Parts: sequence; C-alpha cells; structure tokens
Amino acid sequence: MPTLLSARLASALLALAASFPLASCDSGQPPLTQGALWGSSIGGDFTLVDETGKTVHASDYDGKWKVVYFGYAYCPDVCPFDMQRLGQGLKLFAAEHPDLAKDVQPLFITIDPARDTPEVLAEFTDNFSPDLIGLTGTPEQVKAAADAYSAYFAKGEVNENGGYLMDHSNAAYLMDPEGNPVALVPVDAKDQGQAVAAELAKWVR
Repeated sequence: MPTLLSARLASALLALAASFPLASCDSGQPPLTQGALWGSSIGGDFTLVDETGKTVHASDYDGKWKVVYFGYAYCPDVCPFDMQRLGQGLKLFAAEHPDLAKDVQPLFITIDPARDTPEVLAEFTDNFSPDLIGLTGTPEQVKAAADAYSAYFAKGEVNENGGYLMDHSNAAYLMDPEGNPVALVPVDAKDQGQAVAAELAKWVR
C-alpha cells in the first residue's frame, strides 16, 4: 500500500508540475491550459509487452488519449479499487460521449513483472474494463517506464511463503493523443467513477 513516502512524492510531483509554464494548441477548441501536468516532463517512450505477448511502444498508442497507471495484479486493495473506479468512470464517460470514448485508451503498467505475466495481466484487467490493457516487460523496461512517469515503487519484505507486497504511488496520468501530459485522473475518488468521468469530459475532445 502507498506509504507516507509515496504520498509525499505525489504531493511533490503535483507541486512541481504546477510550476511549469502552460501551453496550448490550436484545435478549434478551448486550449488545454489548466491541467496539473500540462507542460511538465511526465511521460515518454517505453518498450513493454502487452497481454498478447506482443512488444509495444508508447508511440503505438499515439492518436489516443491515454490513462496510464502503474500497479500490480497481486495488489490486495489499492489497485483493484482504483481500477474499479477507472472502469466505472470509463463506462459513464462512454454513455455520455460515445464518440470521444473510442479515443481513450487506459493502460495498466505493472511494477511487479516477476509475477505479472501477460496472462496474469489479461485476467486482472478483464475484471474492470474491456478496454483496459495490461503491460509488462523486463525489470529494466518496467523501471524505465516508471522513471519516465516519475512513478514510485519498491518491493516489500518477502514472507516465509515467498509472497510480498509492492509499495507504490497510485497516480493515473492523462496523456493527450501526442503523448503530452495533461492531468491526473482521480481514480482514488470514492464516488463510483463519477470524478473520473468528469475529468475525462473536461479534457478529451
């Protein structure tokens, strides 16, 4: 579960992101100028493996709005609850904005590649949304992806049965179709996905 260190890291990340200059693009819509992450250096390319065993890169999802979350399938509470609210929010958003919802791709990147095989991730993500894609890779590939998103994680103490927990931050990053960071999606809001749907409606266009 996230520790005080995780919470402090998330707070520092938000403060840092808010200090970056704002930017916008001419799309015929109001410019994106209020996202907490807009103009920051969050994100970047990655090389990982999807649920089918196929090697993928961040650029493979260009043209889509991405919701990127770092967690693990064996997480006993935080990840399942966050993904449940994300799935609920995606469903609510799709009901109100079916055309826009097709352009949103949620990604669950494991921070526990030793246990989270493509098959394990496929079973996990299927519990929350048919659109949610799980990604894994080598420890080095996973760390590189997490570093690009300033996502914190650490392996906990191994018990006598060989089990362990992973300590990790639980931010959900909204990235625009060009891969630019926009905002944090409130997957921790305990309102059955309504905050998630509202945040997506605020930005996705």
